[in-house]
Amino acid sequence: MDKLCFQFVVKAGDDAKSNFIFLTTITTPEGKEYSMPDQHQQLKFHNELAKTPIYAKIKNSLQRRHQMRKVWITLTKELREIYLDEENVQFKDYLLEETIQSAQPTGTGITEDVLKRVLSTLDKGKSEINKPFNSKKLAERFVLDKFGGKSADVIQWINTFESECERFEINKDADRIEIFRLFLESSGLDWYSSMLIKFTLDSKWKEWRDNFCETYANKGWSSVKYAITFRYVNGALLDYALKKERFLLELNKSMDKRTLLDLIVVGLPEFITDRINRDSLKNTEDLFTELRSLEHLIKRRTIKEKKNSNYNVKEQTVMKKPCEICEKLNKKNRFHPESSCWFKTKSNEDSKNVKCINNSELECELMHEIPKN
Repeated sequence: MDKLCFQFVVKAGDDAKSNFIFLTTITTPEGKEYSMPDQHQQLKFHNELAKTPIYAKIKNSLQRRHQMRKVWITLTKELREIYLDEENVQFKDYLLEETIQSAQPTGTGITEDVLKRVLSTLDKGKSEINKPFNSKKLAERFVLDKFGGKSADVIQWINTFESECERFEINKDADRIEIFRLFLESSGLDWYSSMLIKFTLDSKWKEWRDNFCETYANKGWSSVKYAITFRYVNGALLDYALKKERFLLELNKSMDKRTLLDLIVVGLPEFITDRINRDSLKNTEDLFTELRSLEHLIKRRTIKEKKNSNYNVKEQTVMKKPCEICEKLNKKNRFHPESSCWFKTKSNEDSKNVKCINNSELECELMHEIPKN
């Protein structure tokens, strides 16, 4: 034998912190593998082997613990005396033991170890293929909201569902139809039950897809009007912007950035839009940053409105005092200012008429009594 295959492995030293290179096995060209005793595995016992040029390469290659390299080394006279005794593999005066799982070459040139690893991989793949389809666990990993019949664009939703199926390699029609049920709610579940009766699980996915799109295709304008005219009412500005962005993207996923920005901004209050520079906005993220910096204006306006509402409440509490004029006239439970009381105006007019009549009567009487005057 002109050469032997030496296996080197990086293991922990006695202190469990340092790493050392160990010689674990020696293999002959015939495929017979011999194990090196534990007490002789450290490289300090193999000085002649450490002097070879190939060992310098091994030392540079093995840097981490548990790394392994097998190399063929041509035997010099010194190495032959250390590791061979005529036809026997040894280490100095110690005959090495042949391992039980020897890597015998097969007729194809593949060793038994390699062949076993390939067969185990094939068995594992076969078990994966025969594993039952668990739709519930896969559905939990889908990045998709459930469909309840109110989506702005059903075609966009179904395309997202199909892309998620491709991501998890759900390619069989029956598997797609089965997991499709887990993303339906409300009227969608009724539709699924009807389709299951008509087509069953053995039908084509395309039939289900076409029927679903035809049933829930939004042919009216209500969702379009709602998405475009959606405006800010109260709360955080960022919440409004995110919600309107979702409505618009559900309406048209391919909408350009400028149109999307304009439609979001026009729904904001005017005192907010006046502070936003349109040219500085390149995408929705820039708009969201601007809105976060303007949140204090909304808070300030809310505080003012609360103060005004408190003032109105005070006015209303004053108005809860009953009118004294009405109370005197036994018109109880009448709450209004005394200045605008109808009975006060009427009493004033009556008093004026009485005075006028009394003066004229007195004048007539005096003229009759004293004709000369």
